[in-house]
Amino acid sequence: MSPLVYVCVRPQQGAAEAEYESFRSAMRLEPDELERIDLVRESLPDDAFTRWRGFVVGGSPFNVTDPESTKTDVQRRLEAGLTRIAERAADGETAVLFTCFGIGIATRTLGGEVTRAHPEDTGPTTVALTDEGRADPLFGSLAHRFTALTAHKEGSSKPPAGAVLLATNEDCPVQAYRMGDRLYATQFHPEPTAQAFTERMAVYRDDGYFDAGDFDAIAARVNAASLSEPTRILRAFAAAF
Repeated sequence: MSPLVYVCVRPQQGAAEAEYESFRSAMRLEPDELERIDLVRESLPDDAFTRWRGFVVGGSPFNVTDPESTKTDVQRRLEAGLTRIAERAADGETAVLFTCFGIGIATRTLGGEVTRAHPEDTGPTTVALTDEGRADPLFGSLAHRFTALTAHKEGSSKPPAGAVLLATNEDCPVQAYRMGDRLYATQFHPEPTAQAFTERMAVYRDDGYFDAGDFDAIAARVNAASLSEPTRILRAFAAAF
């Protein structure tokens, strides 16, 4: 059986390496079972959909809603790669779990709306499953309300037509959805432990996600949060696909 692959879209290599390890650990996979492709530094290969049976897409400091005139060649290239993955998964030709930045790519590609109207502060938030989420193969075994970690400047205001909304909350109503049977997308981060998330916070401390002076207070909230549920999505994805 071909492996899964982690898709890196973070320019910061240390943060990307840690994110990969968070995904691998959460999915309980060996390195040869979860490979890596770095779209910041290389294009999606032509044989991607035969080399790997499915994709998990990490977060990024890029934003889908950045004006096109300000996007670098790197951002345009990696967005093009993620768009290809979204299109193939929506057609049932591969499986993918987009997270954070990736949900914006999937939403835009498939005809939904991404705006700056639904940012969320860095740290823990409460997410609620919809009725459809409670019946979903990946989400259905989760607690109906659970804590997840977020940090984003944009969000999906409307999922793509035909998508099944799986999870929501007041600040960002599109927290997770499924398109067809093989494309999943979450606004929240399902992979990090509290320690991994606070280490990532340190990398992006001065990037406008939170007031740098609030680092210790936010880290304390993260460390106090129960984060048992989101990683179960990743384990279910690895088992299903």
